[in-house]
Amino acid sequence: MMENQNNNEMHLNTSALEFLKESAKWSKFLAIIGFVGIGFMVLGAIFMGAVMSMIPMATQTMAFSPLGAIQEFVSIIYLIIAAIYFFPVYYLYKYANDTKIAIENNDSQLLSNGFGFLKSHHKFLGITMIVVLSFYALMFIGLIAMGLFAASSVI
Repeated sequence: MMENQNNNEMHLNTSALEFLKESAKWSKFLAIIGFVGIGFMVLGAIFMGAVMSMIPMATQTMAFSPLGAIQEFVSIIYLIIAAIYFFPVYYLYKYANDTKIAIENNDSQLLSNGFGFLKSHHKFLGITMIVVLSFYALMFIGLIAMGLFAASSVI
């Protein structure tokens, strides 16, 4: 199945090919669900902006209204999250599609491309997790600092 120019060969047995085929099917399913979720996020951003624009404002100009700023902010945040979410879902879809075609056509180069997309998917999720955990750590440190400051001002 897979051959390398450096006389290093690796052959996948029937079980490995079936596992890869099954992995590609489930990955494609998850990617399609991800694309649907992204679509709902974009619709939510549009809907949120439309609904919030119909809420009566206390002032004539939205520029000076806090609600006007919130409506734009919420819609933009939803769109940013949808854009960020697109990349791992796209990588997962490309992995699934390339792997399925590679197995059907016995194409080791296309299988390598598929694994490259899987690597990109996992790398993106790993970096995202590092960013989220770092944000949580900063929040935790900030909350402890605020608690210590509040406790010191009480005494």
